[in-house]
Amino acid sequence: MPMDGLMVGFAARELDRLLAGGRIDRITQPERDTVILVIRAGNENRNLLLCASPNNARCHLTGSKFANPLEPPALCMLMRKQLLGGRVVSVRQVAGDRIVYIDMDTIGEMGDHEPRRLVLEIMGRHSNLMLLNGEGRILESAHHVNAEMSRVRQIQPGLTYVPPPAQDRLDPAETEAGPLRERLARDADLPLEKRLAGAVSGLSLASAREIALRVTGPGGDDSDLDAVCEKTAALLRRLPEMTDPRVQLGEDGEAKDVFPFPYLSQDLSRQKPCAGVSQALEAYFGTRDRQDRLRQKSASMVRLLKNQVERCEKKLALQEEELAGAARMEEYRIMGEVLNANLYALAKGPAEVTLPNWYDPAGGNITIPLDARLTPSQNAQKYFKKYQKARSARQSAQEQKEKTLQELDYLEGMLLDVDKCVEESELEEIRAELARTGYVKRSASRRQQRNLPQSRPYRYLSPDGIEILVGKNAVQNERLTQDARPEEMWLHAKDMPGSHVIIRAEGEIPPETLKQAAQLAAWYSKGQRSSMVPVDYTRRKYVKKPSGAAPGKVIYTHHKTAYMTVEEADLRKMIRQEDR
Repeated sequence: MPMDGLMVGFAARELDRLLAGGRIDRITQPERDTVILVIRAGNENRNLLLCASPNNARCHLTGSKFANPLEPPALCMLMRKQLLGGRVVSVRQVAGDRIVYIDMDTIGEMGDHEPRRLVLEIMGRHSNLMLLNGEGRILESAHHVNAEMSRVRQIQPGLTYVPPPAQDRLDPAETEAGPLRERLARDADLPLEKRLAGAVSGLSLASAREIALRVTGPGGDDSDLDAVCEKTAALLRRLPEMTDPRVQLGEDGEAKDVFPFPYLSQDLSRQKPCAGVSQALEAYFGTRDRQDRLRQKSASMVRLLKNQVERCEKKLALQEEELAGAARMEEYRIMGEVLNANLYALAKGPAEVTLPNWYDPAGGNITIPLDARLTPSQNAQKYFKKYQKARSARQSAQEQKEKTLQELDYLEGMLLDVDKCVEESELEEIRAELARTGYVKRSASRRQQRNLPQSRPYRYLSPDGIEILVGKNAVQNERLTQDARPEEMWLHAKDMPGSHVIIRAEGEIPPETLKQAAQLAAWYSKGQRSSMVPVDYTRRKYVKKPSGAAPGKVIYTHHKTAYMTVEEADLRKMIRQEDR
């Protein structure tokens, strides 16, 4: 239910209280559907996030940092021209629906006051963000909608903004008992929460269920419809006073839902209080939105890598087949030598011949197929040629097999690295590495490039209070290992793609710290869900990178091996420190 009309109303009221009268000082657009307005209000800068993404559309204040394109998109440039220096007049929800109007007073080129309006429509895959002029015409939008895409409503610069088709529902702020009773009585056989969701604008089924519980009590007795409607109307009017935002946490500690006030219909023990609606929305959407965008941006890379892995596996099968065929080369040599040794006793014409095989320890015979058109000597030479060809093929196939295995190891490592990405900078490091090796083309467009911060490894704290670093990709692995001190402990899953792990301590390593580091090395490897994963560990000074090797490829000595079986529950118990 995160951004149903109920939550949008609470968010809009909070934003209006905090931002009204504030000056717009800066505008950025980190994504095609996301705009950040830096507003100076209440003697501090507040970052207003307006997002029209299909899965995570929302509006709230944010403290997160976003990477911006080197060249701002058209919407961003126009908003800077139209809105910078302007003042926020109001932020309001429209008729209890998932539409927010942000009205602004701006100064035009001639110094006169010009009204402007930002419209955020939070409607799933139809979500959009639009900038309107004083006459209600669309100046620009995050998504353009032409007549081919929708016959009902077009969204294009120059067109007059038309709100989405109105639904026959009541505005919660103006709901009276009489009209509500009329609507609820229409479908008396349906549960109360479904009737409320159909009658009141913006109510999701979860919010309607909460209101029904508060109105009827735990027993759910809604037989007295007049009393139900009176209580519901009073509750809806009282909503602004009930602001007490909560984030519902799952068993893994991650935010699973967000509520504008404690929901009695949900487990209260898992509802974490937040200082404001924006803080609650950011706690819920922040990681979720970042992960969704990473999945979208990495989808083509994952497909490419999987296709390349499949290609390598097919090539490997052919090379194995070729090696199996070359296994007969010794048989060809023996046949040629036996024929050569018995040329005096052979004549041209037979289709095969059986001769003593002195290579057989048991002293048996060997039957040799012959080409009746060739002399015995020519048949012997034919077998020698087959032998030479098979030997050359085996050598070549073995060399190609080694190259294919190395390529397969590299590609599987890249796939593993993509799965570990939590920031766009990490994804870009992998893309750059794939471009270096020729699997993807380098981006020539400055518009697509980002000023991304250098990615950072996972940081864990062992039971002994010692920091453990875990690389997320090949580039990070190399940087992590190079920067480690000589006496620090280095770990890696044996003979498989995985993360470099560094224990940030020298001298004797406590057993529990070493165990946790080995568990991390096993988990962040290709053997993640396997049992008894071998993990090698040694001092950093014994780890070397071969000349010309790919990033993250090393050789090491003086190592010991531990065998680790790690469950996801074990990982949740470990203390992971978030980068600040």
